[in-house]
Amino acid sequence: MKKISWKVTPKAGSMNKLKIVTEEIGSLGENEIRISNKAIGLNFADIFAIFGLYSATPEGEFIPGLEFCGEIVDVGSNVSDYKIGDRVMGSSRFGSYTSLINIDQRYVLKLPESWSFEEGAGFIVQALTAYYALVELGNAQAGQNVLIHSAAGGVGIMANRIAKKIGLYTIGTVGSESKTDLLQKEGYDKYIVRDKKFGQKLEDSLDGRPLNIILECIGGRIFKEGYNRLAKQGRHVIYGSARYAHPGKSPNYLYLIWKYLTRPKIDPQKMIEENKSLMGFNLIWLYEQVDELMAMLKKIEAMNLEPPFVGHTFKFEELIDALEIFQSGKTTGKVVITID
Repeated sequence: MKKISWKVTPKAGSMNKLKIVTEEIGSLGENEIRISNKAIGLNFADIFAIFGLYSATPEGEFIPGLEFCGEIVDVGSNVSDYKIGDRVMGSSRFGSYTSLINIDQRYVLKLPESWSFEEGAGFIVQALTAYYALVELGNAQAGQNVLIHSAAGGVGIMANRIAKKIGLYTIGTVGSESKTDLLQKEGYDKYIVRDKKFGQKLEDSLDGRPLNIILECIGGRIFKEGYNRLAKQGRHVIYGSARYAHPGKSPNYLYLIWKYLTRPKIDPQKMIEENKSLMGFNLIWLYEQVDELMAMLKKIEAMNLEPPFVGHTFKFEELIDALEIFQSGKTTGKVVITID
């Protein structure tokens, strides 16, 4: 059986290395299921992997993509929980930019009946990232206060929904005034448009409340000003750094080097004196911890969250255009690729 995929050839370094290829799909393992993809979710990790800037990027040729949603077309001999025709959503350690995918059954969940394939493609990575940052590392407790950066993006929206289930006061930040209507609709308590007055805006939004948790994906001055405002016993959880993203199909290495050299630096001794925690994680490195990931997903399912907000959809053939728009920072919600 043949699959059609977007593949980085011969190795990472530029979006121009992405080519559509047709090749035979591998044989199905006894614990695997074969899925005909209907939708693919985009993530910033995809872009950094394509550029070769992601530490987990495979060597040589590879198919990017971390999440997908579709219909099962075949099952392995040991598979009992799924059958042909089931609609499922899943995550992969790369390999999702394809029409067909073989994957261990442990990495998928059944798609809720009322959800579309597009919504399913925007759930697992966003929900796991938000939950792990907020609950597992952030130790969020009812009555606490959280600052959520990129609040109108897929992770930001999901983080706010989870925070509200727990009972947190949420402050969301965005880079453009045009995104604030969405934050109001999503129920953020306060919102901030990031600019040179960010520190004062944060102070005003807190209105005397302690800042207990920060979900960080911006970096630079915004990171430092948030960290400085963090309360005693506060947790600053980093899961990305959008300041390294820039328009274009290839990395601008001079720009990246300058950003790296001018990055904020935190003194570990001061962390002890100020009683603050700084934590970082990369969800893909948890991929092999299947039991831990599935346990978190069960807890997330129990929250009965609304389906993800899909802000933009593109056809499979428009993938490169979609990636360029996605990295521009002008999108809201989840960006999804559909496959006919």
